[in-house]
Amino acid sequence: MIKEVAFHHGAADKLAYAFRLVRKAYRAGVAMVVTADADTLRQFDRYLWVFDAQEFLPHYFATQDKACPNHLLDTPIWLTCQPKQVLGKRQTLINLGIDIPTGFEDYDRLFDIVCNDEHDREAGRLRWQQYKTLGLNIQAHHIQN
Repeated sequence: MIKEVAFHHGAADKLAYAFRLVRKAYRAGVAMVVTADADTLRQFDRYLWVFDAQEFLPHYFATQDKACPNHLLDTPIWLTCQPKQVLGKRQTLINLGIDIPTGFEDYDRLFDIVCNDEHDREAGRLRWQQYKTLGLNIQAHHIQN
């Protein structure tokens, strides 16, 4: 059951900010899922490979057209368009998408990241209102770029 929505807004570069957040959570031992549309996840997958040459963040890009090999089930970072279908228990969901992710209520914590792009900000405002309507505890975090 979701305990908190951490709403991070004002990112100059959404994917770079998400990378730093994922790296911090990974270092703290948090198993997580990153969700968005397929194109955004492909871009974020590339970030995870090249953003910091000094550190590799183990991740699995789950797509609907392939089954997850057993040896990857415990991978701490999953990228998927369908967080409801993730195998295994993960505490944290990070939303880089436009909509509220399906199955978000199955996670303990949701990070929702919004960048400075007007379209993304407007979608973020709508998600904020939807979270409020659902009665969720929202913690706002303005990103200092």
